Order: sequence, then structure tokens, then C-alpha cells
Amino acid sequence: MTITIALGIKFIMMFVFALSTLTLFDTNPASLVFVYAIIATAVNYFIGDRMILPTTDSSVASVADGIMAALVAWIMARLLTGFRTTFATLLAFAILVTLGEYFYRQFVNDSERVAP
Repeated sequence: MTITIALGIKFIMMFVFALSTLTLFDTNPASLVFVYAIIATAVNYFIGDRMILPTTDSSVASVADGIMAALVAWIMARLLTGFRTTFATLLAFAILVTLGEYFYRQFVNDSERVAP
């Protein structure tokens, strides 16, 4: 598996989780959730996968990714008038991302090769 495929899977996972929470609970438009998913995927890859994961284990990096995903959504809600969040939605979203990232990392580690 190449890094492009791995990032594609990460983006799809982030987009589905964001649609499941940020759109259904807080009625955000899917177009803004799509933009959010692109930003959150990039942040989680560069900070979570490239900085935190090499120095810690998968569980710590997964929790950090969940927190970062919620933080990016919170920041986006403060910057854009058409995007809103609640604490309950951010908590549910962070839990989904944490669990998803944990299983995503197991999948990537089990694959034959992920090029940096």
C-alpha cells in the first residue's frame, strides 16, 4: 500500500465520521464538512502520524488524533459562521476518530508496505 492510498483511506474515514456527527447532530453543510475533512486529515497526518506516532505508541497517537480532530472542528466553528459544533458533538466525534485511528493504524501496520 502506498502512502497515497493510506491517506485516501484516512480521509474517507475522517469524512464519514464528520458526516456522521458534524452534519447529523449540528446540521453543518456537507460541503463544509468535506473541507473540514481535508484539513483534519492533513493535520492528523503531519502532527499525529509524522510527529507523535514515531515517539509514542499507537494508542497515544490515536487519542491525540481524536483530540486534534475535535480541536480543528472547534477552531473551524469559531472562524466560519456557517459551521457550528457543540461539546457533545465534539466529544462523540473525538471518540469516533480515536477508535477509527486505532484500527486504521493496525490495518496500516498489517499491510505489507506503506512508503513514507
